Amino acid sequence: MKPIDFEGSNIVFGKDQPEYLPLPACILPEQGEVVTCWEVPDEDLAEIVRTGRVWLSQLTFGHPLQPQRLQAFKPEVLP
Repeated sequence: MKPIDFEGSNIVFGKDQPEYLPLPACILPEQGEVVTCWEVPDEDLAEIVRTGRVWLSQLTFGHPLQPQRLQAFKPEVLP
């Protein structure tokens, strides 16, 4: 999967860090939320349909895990 730019994004994390993919996002300070959008290639989509599963890895660098939410629909809180 690949992070993609989307209407409403207002920041790009990692854009000057070649070891990471640039991560377009929308920071919503009122909600304390950061929203990203990901493109799912056909091969990945077929595996999701086959297994009904999505795997999430998060680099915490030893810090506590933050709450996460995966969803298929654009969040209503986006402008």
